Amino acid sequence: MTLDAGATGADDIAIRPAVAADTDQIAALYLASFGATYTFALSHSDDQVRAWVRDVLVPAGHAIVAVDGGVIVGFAVVEPGDLDQLYVAPDRLGQGIGRRLLDGAKARSPDGLALYTFQVNERARGFYERNGFVADQFGDGSGNDEGQPDVHYVWRPV
Repeated sequence: MTLDAGATGADDIAIRPAVAADTDQIAALYLASFGATYTFALSHSDDQVRAWVRDVLVPAGHAIVAVDGGVIVGFAVVEPGDLDQLYVAPDRLGQGIGRRLLDGAKARSPDGLALYTFQVNERARGFYERNGFVADQFGDGSGNDEGQPDVHYVWRPV
């Protein structure tokens, strides 16, 4: 089932719900993206991340993936009112994939979304702000596993 087939510069990308067969690709993308984005270490081992994706993230039914030619190039986790994850493969940034995933997230939560990102992730912060999110709270890192200052964003439809 394709959730979004719109043309935003990523015409060949299908957005669909994640399935069990996607877990290895999702975990690899998450680890690669985190490593390419941050200079600090992830608070969980690679094996813990793989187990989380396999046993928790995908089975919960809230993950959507962006697929290009059978390869997952991005994913998001959307629970009602909450965008918990949004990652795009490092070599695919700037191609409209994040926007397609974000549009899918907004469609799943049309009354609004909230999310956290790390304050140092200026690329993500700019992306969310360009797409209608407003920062409403800044944290000191005590609320996340990495201990990094974060920022809370909200989006409400107009």
